[in-house]
Amino acid sequence: MLRAAIDTKLERRFRELAMRRFGYGKGALSRAMEEAVIRWISAVEDERLSFEGDPVEAIDGLLSGVDVDSVELQHEARGLWAMKVLGDVPG
Repeated sequence: MLRAAIDTKLERRFRELAMRRFGYGKGALSRAMEEAVIRWISAVEDERLSFEGDPVEAIDGLLSGVDVDSVELQHEARGLWAMKVLGDVPG
């Protein structure tokens, strides 16, 4: 379940359009909210995929404050990856 506080005018407009699109019955707001969230996620994911610039410089900038060498980072990454993979395995 997702709960959020938004501007009253925005909420009123959202409710109005949701009911116009999906009817005045039960579930109209949920369907509209799901559609809105799906569209937002899609837009944000598209933004990340359109990276411009030198990726090496970007990574260098992100890691500038890290006081660990590359070998230790590789071991840590492998451990995190293994936890994620094993976490997805049932049983």
